[in-house]
Amino acid sequence: MLALFKPDSAPGLEFVERPEPATGDRDVKIKVLRTGICGTDLHIQSWDAWAASTIKAPMIPGHEFYGEVVEIGSQVRDVQLGARVSGEGHIVCGNCRNCRAGRRQMCIRTSSIGVNRDGAFAEFVVIPETNVWVHHNEIDPDIAAIFDPFGNAVHTAMSFPLVGEDVLITGAGPIGLMAAAVARHIGARFIVVTDISEPRLKLARQMGADLTVNVEETKIASSQITLGMTEGFDIGFEMSGNSRALPEMIDNMNHGGRVAMLGLPTSSIDVDWAKVVTHMLTIKGIYGREMFETWVAMSAMLQSSESLRLALAQIITDRFSASDWQAGFSAARDGKGGKVVLNWEGLHV
Repeated sequence: MLALFKPDSAPGLEFVERPEPATGDRDVKIKVLRTGICGTDLHIQSWDAWAASTIKAPMIPGHEFYGEVVEIGSQVRDVQLGARVSGEGHIVCGNCRNCRAGRRQMCIRTSSIGVNRDGAFAEFVVIPETNVWVHHNEIDPDIAAIFDPFGNAVHTAMSFPLVGEDVLITGAGPIGLMAAAVARHIGARFIVVTDISEPRLKLARQMGADLTVNVEETKIASSQITLGMTEGFDIGFEMSGNSRALPEMIDNMNHGGRVAMLGLPTSSIDVDWAKVVTHMLTIKGIYGREMFETWVAMSAMLQSSESLRLALAQIITDRFSASDWQAGFSAARDGKGGKVVLNWEGLHV
């Protein structure tokens, strides 16, 4: 099979022939039709400090995907041949305290597809049946390919009640954009999105943001004046990982405000913890998706809301054949657009 392959511990990827993965008794083999490019994949390609400390080459990256089930193991019960599916990228142990309590997203022995084991940047990928998400309703293949990051956005957005609340989102990357669309769908009052990229801020307005702020030019506090807010934001989603974002968000939260933090900082953050205490703020870390409540929620929302489906489709700004993967990675690294999707059908090299 053709695959994007990391042959050794060095920068770069190769588009080469690799052996087709074997299907275990409890596994499902999926013919990959679409994949999304994630920031994690960019780290693996560039081989930065995080990749060097985490990735064990050789391996096939990729964890955002959609495809068709072409083989099932002898012990598979609920997934049928021909099913159109996405996959939960976190494979859990099933035995630790959190797994046994039904909190699988908190498993202490999580193995990630495309990070700790071969992933989906290939014509075929094999995952456990328990990680397969079957799409029982028709879905756009491109949208199905980004269910993983969409799940991050939904997990973040549903961490706190949103109806009637004023929401601040720092970071208009693809997941921040999705979170804005979800917050609008659920019923937030005002939604303010920040970034330094004007094209991404334009996308945020298309997602339903009431106001966008270029933080290189304007302080977040100005948005409260513009919108006539007098008490600060009720809910914050920190999606950027920028070391300045969380402190400024805290400065703009209402007393009792709640912050969900998905962005991974690349440096230490100086937080005014006295303000966190005296303003009685809640800060919650978010990683991945709740397994599988988030999947149920995002499937239901997409099934019931055409406007949300249209918004997600707009977030996918670039589409390439998998054989043109270098252009796809370049577009993803550019940081000006939304999601980049690779098409694995009808490959040619």
